[in-house]
Amino acid sequence: MRNWSRAPKRKGRIEIIPMIDVMMFLLVFFVLISVNVIPALGIKTQLPNSSQAQSLTTPVKQVVVSIGLDEHIVVDGTAVTLANLSQAVRSSAHGAAKVSVILNSDQGVVVQRLIEVMDELKSKGWDTQSIAAHRREANPT
Repeated sequence: MRNWSRAPKRKGRIEIIPMIDVMMFLLVFFVLISVNVIPALGIKTQLPNSSQAQSLTTPVKQVVVSIGLDEHIVVDGTAVTLANLSQAVRSSAHGAAKVSVILNSDQGVVVQRLIEVMDELKSKGWDTQSIAAHRREANPT
């Protein structure tokens, strides 16, 4: 009787290099998507500088109102008009008892437009308002 030698069974192996390639591709994909999506949520503003800027830490609900150069007003990512500003802040506050409105105005916005927005908010009862600014380091002399 003739004995045929059987080929040795090969054990399955998990190839890790293609898995690493796929994971790196996914990581790069999600990073690029998140970097491109974040600016699309509002309008791009260049904040004014202040040497006295402070971090705002309040326990109340914060609503961000952005004012762009082209006189667009955006409340937490939603474009609104000056007439609808108070209603948009109210809906963005989700019924919170105390709300702090942060005015995120571009440094090139005409001061009159900023005052109009502040007046509209104040007349509708939004008393707590803050103006966002970048902290400027003091010049050592």
